[in-house]
Amino acid sequence: MRPAGNVASGAAWRNWRRVVPIAALALLLGACGTRQPAGPPVAGDPLESFNRDVLDFNMAVDDAAIRPVAMGYRKVVPAAGRRRVRAFLDNLDEPRIFANQLLQFRPLDAGETVLRFVFNSTIGLVGLYDVAGEWGLSRHRGDLGQTFHEWGVGDGPYLMLPILGPSNARDLVGWIGDGFLNPVNWLLPIEATLARGTVDGIDVREQNIEGLDDLRYGSLDFYARLRSVWQQRRDAELGRGGSSPEGFDVLEDPGATP
Repeated sequence: MRPAGNVASGAAWRNWRRVVPIAALALLLGACGTRQPAGPPVAGDPLESFNRDVLDFNMAVDDAAIRPVAMGYRKVVPAAGRRRVRAFLDNLDEPRIFANQLLQFRPLDAGETVLRFVFNSTIGLVGLYDVAGEWGLSRHRGDLGQTFHEWGVGDGPYLMLPILGPSNARDLVGWIGDGFLNPVNWLLPIEATLARGTVDGIDVREQNIEGLDDLRYGSLDFYARLRSVWQQRRDAELGRGGSSPEGFDVLEDPGATP
């Protein structure tokens, strides 16, 4: 049996995808002018001063490494190849989604997720092609933070995680637990899990190069704006506020002027 330490490490890297698109938002953050001082305390963000320091670190890492690598990935790998990479990575995440759908008592969605995984893993050539989507089996969402929300667990304080970006206390626990729910993580060696997480993060960062740049350069206080964008997207994923996550762009700023 694979040691628990390896599973936990694999979970950390594998879950770049879950935060991500959100993780990428924090990573992108480079050179946004002078840092804005923290204003009055905001409900739900008692750790704002610490979070801003973490964001500064994330900004530096993105400028130095992540964005340049994402630019290189875009230059070397054609768009068709990048679509195959994303489809393959999404397919590996289906078992985790299935597990959370069962925990949320969503049997019909869980059944569709199983069919998606079977069809895409076989006819779709190990997930390189989303044949299930073409046949009307849309991809669902499901993570342990969402499951905890369904069980009545509150958000907890807003957190800015090193490298991974915006989250909160409940979702941080869920992010760790999701690694244990996905049997793919039990089967892959740690080296493969690390490679998977790295490619996942780079691919998502590449998808968001222009949008993240626009968000960064258009912000007087990037921290506050990022927090707002992340919270509204997460609310949509949790079914709060009447928004649909499918119709909510990752980089859409709810406070922006049309």
